[in-house]
Amino acid sequence: MDLLGLRTVIYPSVDLAADTAWFSEFLGSQPYFREPFYVGFNVAGYELGLLPDASAADGALTYWGVSDVSQAVATALTSGATVHSPTTEVGGGIVTATVRLPSGAILGFIDNPHFHLPS
Repeated sequence: MDLLGLRTVIYPSVDLAADTAWFSEFLGSQPYFREPFYVGFNVAGYELGLLPDASAADGALTYWGVSDVSQAVATALTSGATVHSPTTEVGGGIVTATVRLPSGAILGFIDNPHFHLPS
């Protein structure tokens, strides 16, 4: 199983409107995607997301690109991880999942057919 590089970091958001305004000011740009269930910013070709239903106790969720999310999860499970969030198609052909490592940390996987490495 090969990690293809970092793709996305998602921050939990208790107040999506306030967090969107803060990141918009901080980044100097508006989100390219804004819905009540998720806000996404493009930062140098990478995704910075805000997720209102994520647990702040889990911290930021970092997603690594993979060619097969289900396979990545299966490999992680055989290495002692447990499922944190199951493999899910989240829209536009994007597939994600997260696992909890034996240490308690969370590892995310994403297959995003729209992602292209920044140049």
